[in-house]
Amino acid sequence: MNCNESLSLMHEYLDGDLAGPEAAELKKHLLVCASCRTALKQFERTEALVRSMPRMNAPDDMTDRIMSALPKPKRRSTWTHWIRRHPAASVASVFLLVMLGSFMSLWNDDKDLMVKGNDLQNIVIQGDYVYVPAGQTVHGNLLVQNGHIQVDGNVDGNLVVIDGSYNLASTAHIAGKIVPVDRAISWFWYKVNEWISLAAG
Repeated sequence: MNCNESLSLMHEYLDGDLAGPEAAELKKHLLVCASCRTALKQFERTEALVRSMPRMNAPDDMTDRIMSALPKPKRRSTWTHWIRRHPAASVASVFLLVMLGSFMSLWNDDKDLMVKGNDLQNIVIQGDYVYVPAGQTVHGNLLVQNGHIQVDGNVDGNLVVIDGSYNLASTAHIAGKIVPVDRAISWFWYKVNEWISLAAG
């Protein structure tokens, strides 16, 4: 046994936890090692000194005084606390806000006339006016954005008017629905539904 091992065993010996072969090994080492015997005597004197000291009782209000002297914990904002507890929802919210902002800017920037459909040869475009003449049929859906449409003939599908106006003559016939989209939020939901229908189809 070396001196380092004997030092760790001395603490167990003083606590009364050392017995058996380890106690015998420590006693053998102490017989041959003067420095370890000196260290053990110092440990025993220190322990005796600590035990001889008068026992002091803490005042009854000591705990309260210590707790009141501690600095108050910083109050966390409920908003930042919620963000830390729900990181995925926070990221999704920020993503939706950014997307909504980009849609709003697209809505405000896009002021040019746009006409979209599968069958556009039977329509007439003059400036920002779109005409479906009487006796003519547009097959499929017809979308007009940032313009005015006058329907005298037939639309064999839905008529979607985004940020514009429409007028139907008494001879007009729309086979599907007329969908006016005149607000940015409505346009956003229209685009979302369009993407969903494209993904599903």
